[in-house]
Amino acid sequence: MSATPQLYASLSVALGGGIGALARYQLGRLMTHWMGVQAVTTFPWATLACNAIGSLLMGVLAGFLARHGQGGEHVRLLLGVGLLGGFTTFSAFSLELTLLMERGHWTLVFIYVALSLALGVTGLIFGLTLTRLFG
Repeated sequence: MSATPQLYASLSVALGGGIGALARYQLGRLMTHWMGVQAVTTFPWATLACNAIGSLLMGVLAGFLARHGQGGEHVRLLLGVGLLGGFTTFSAFSLELTLLMERGHWTLVFIYVALSLALGVTGLIFGLTLTRLFG
């Protein structure tokens, strides 16, 4: 395998990820301006919006690629892994969960949701605790 295709793949993910992260940041700023600091500090509206928008866009992208396949791997890496991954990782979670549901793997659906929530929240609490103890 040549290093050049891997380099282009990595650059596509990096470019898309940078744009996605910038879009997430700007959406947060826009919502803070629109709703006010009190509203966005009371409830994570910007994160909710990123998750909802990112999941919608991931569905559109997955449907387009499944139907047309045009651009294929490059488009998937740039827009799916990079842009939407930088905008929200929840969109990837939503796609993977939906695929498990469509395949009828209901036990795996439950396990995936439960573990994602439990490990995500537990990991965050553990990380905060470590930094508070040793930081």
